[in-house]
Amino acid sequence: MKSIWPLEALRLILSVLPATLLGWLTVGAGVGFTIGLMAYTAWHLWQLYRLERWFRLDRKRNPPEGSGAWGEVFDHYYRLQQRHLNRKRRLARVLREFRNSTEAMPDGTVVLDREARIIWFNQSAQTLIGLQGNQDLGQPIGNLLRLPELGESLESEGYPEPMEVTSPLHPDRYLNLNLIPYGEGQRLLLIRDVTRLRRLERMRRDFVANASHELRSPLTVVQGYLEALSEDRKITEEWQRPIDEMQRQTQKMTAIINDMLELSRLETEAPDADRERVDVSGISARIREEALALGYGPRDVRIDVPAGSCILGAEAELYSAFSNLVFNAMRYTRADGTVWISWTQGRNGGLFSVRDNGVGIEPKHIPRLTQRFYRVDSARARKSGGTGLGLAIVKHVMQRHGGRLEIESSPGQGSCFSCRLPVNRLVTE
Repeated sequence: MKSIWPLEALRLILSVLPATLLGWLTVGAGVGFTIGLMAYTAWHLWQLYRLERWFRLDRKRNPPEGSGAWGEVFDHYYRLQQRHLNRKRRLARVLREFRNSTEAMPDGTVVLDREARIIWFNQSAQTLIGLQGNQDLGQPIGNLLRLPELGESLESEGYPEPMEVTSPLHPDRYLNLNLIPYGEGQRLLLIRDVTRLRRLERMRRDFVANASHELRSPLTVVQGYLEALSEDRKITEEWQRPIDEMQRQTQKMTAIINDMLELSRLETEAPDADRERVDVSGISARIREEALALGYGPRDVRIDVPAGSCILGAEAELYSAFSNLVFNAMRYTRADGTVWISWTQGRNGGLFSVRDNGVGIEPKHIPRLTQRFYRVDSARARKSGGTGLGLAIVKHVMQRHGGRLEIESSPGQGSCFSCRLPVNRLVTE
């Protein structure tokens, strides 16, 4: 693009020089020069006035025509205006597509600003939590949804855990709320109706609990008869072995039923409000004695738990979780191996760990270990007598105590299963 300033300099010369020559012939060169310069300035002021008037009144129309430097200014601004309009149209199109897509979503979507005021919401949010048109825009979400869980999540930093709450419109419906930070202090509240999932989950739990109760009674009768038969001297040696095998299988079925009932209880009952003081060193010693009495696994079971270590929680549940980890280690470790039981605590909470030098687990299996009846090696599990529910019980116990189960393992190198408990469970006296 050629520079306009040489032409503008020529315009100035052509404006001033003739006036100067004419003035030199008539009233004087200085007067002519001044008149020419004033005419040039007046022309610039006129162009500036046209630009200001267009800014003030006619910005929706194209900028005025001009020549020289002002023509270039008008042309530059026109091109900037067109780029701005194109960008604005693209942004409007993206925003329209975003709104159309969120309106089509079955989940409610609410956009919140830094102060948790409502910026925008879709139709599903109106249906699920009762937001109403424009009158709720700009309102703090906490004033419209008076839920303690939501208030805690709004005050927390980072990505808070999803919440499951009762619908404010229908007490028999359940909603899952997920608060996602984004942008500069803004947050996105996603709302999903999980009533059907809750009902299906309740049906599953009820079925498992009822089936387990119904199976326990006939199984007890079968066990009684098998015990009587095994002690009857009239039973020949030929039948003794099948009776012993039936006893082992009924004991295994009883263990599965007991674990299923325990899982059902952990899923349905609310966590105990009263936290009792649990002696970690005491229950670790008890678990070690029971582990050595199992009749399988290594004879070397070591404990590294400081005397007097205590936590707050439900002792029966914690004993069940910790013992499941130790018994699993015994089950999958050779007789000449070692199992280590340890407890450490610090600013990040407490850690109960069970480590072994057994067969280990391939990484692909680790994410699924806490699923019910999931087995890495089905043949070995059946032989060792595991129910396939132990780690699921551990996971639920940890959830009820605000903790989590951590698993580290390598094939042939052994495994380490750890229960990490939060700081508020520690007893520091």
